Amino acid sequence: MAFSEHLTDFAGKPVVTWERGKAPKDSPGTIYRLVLEWEEGEADLRWTDKFAEFLEHPHLDQIEGLVIGTWDLSFGGRNSSAPVVEALVSARSRFPSLKAICLGDIVYEECEISWIEQSDVSPLFNAFPDLEIFQVRGSNRLSLGTLRNAAKLKMLIVESGGLPVRVVQEVMGANLPELEHLKLFLGTPNYGGDSTAADLAPLLAGDLFPKLTYLGLCNSQSADDIAKAVAQAPIVNRLDVLDLSMGTLSDEGAQALLDSPLIAGLKKLDLHYHYCSEVMMGKLKALPIEVDVSEPQQPHVYDGRESRYCAVSE
Repeated sequence: MAFSEHLTDFAGKPVVTWERGKAPKDSPGTIYRLVLEWEEGEADLRWTDKFAEFLEHPHLDQIEGLVIGTWDLSFGGRNSSAPVVEALVSARSRFPSLKAICLGDIVYEECEISWIEQSDVSPLFNAFPDLEIFQVRGSNRLSLGTLRNAAKLKMLIVESGGLPVRVVQEVMGANLPELEHLKLFLGTPNYGGDSTAADLAPLLAGDLFPKLTYLGLCNSQSADDIAKAVAQAPIVNRLDVLDLSMGTLSDEGAQALLDSPLIAGLKKLDLHYHYCSEVMMGKLKALPIEVDVSEPQQPHVYDGRESRYCAVSE
């Protein structure tokens, strides 16, 4: 499984792909998707050239969100997002209302997630101090920086096939007093996901992000270990939603959740895409909260050995 469809809405608003020659509407209800199409790249057009054309139009001051799709040959993994970040930062005065950025709305037909080349995106937080939502896809060369200049950030989503421990540590060291929604795709070691449950200790201890109500530790090859660590973690006491979906969760990890007195205090437990048995699914659905155990998977068996795979991999 991989990302197969582009975003149709972002920050609660519909996403519209901007076409060259068309002026952006003066509507705060529109989120524009800026993408360098394959044919444009073949014609030697650069994403920054297309963005410069976008900047020629009026009404940019009304735009509250931007979705960035493929940039220069990002589908081939040869160029990073650094020029995109630089262009956005240079144009910061044109977007006084910008509150949401998605960097990397790229599907697998354009570029496999493990090939997406990101960069140091921390200048975006400095340039747009009113940013409330930041979503990024791809972890190669990704850096979030110190995350000390994102005081208004409410939602942070990092999607990857394997999230490096250094990025996890950047999140653990962040100062985000308004953060309500955190979702990390931890992934598999095969694609650079080298963090462990121990690396999440500052978060699970409840010492970070005082307004957090949604915690997603998703797409993990070590979902059972994550579940065991989260099951008794103080952070659960103040969560509405715990999302451990899209990983390799089995009955072992699910039992740790069932045995926890904290889980019943949630509003929702999201475990969709998992490797739990029918019996375990029945026990989970009997909890006095909303539980999503859809998309059950079967282990892959080869040469007598069972293997489980997280959802976003290749």
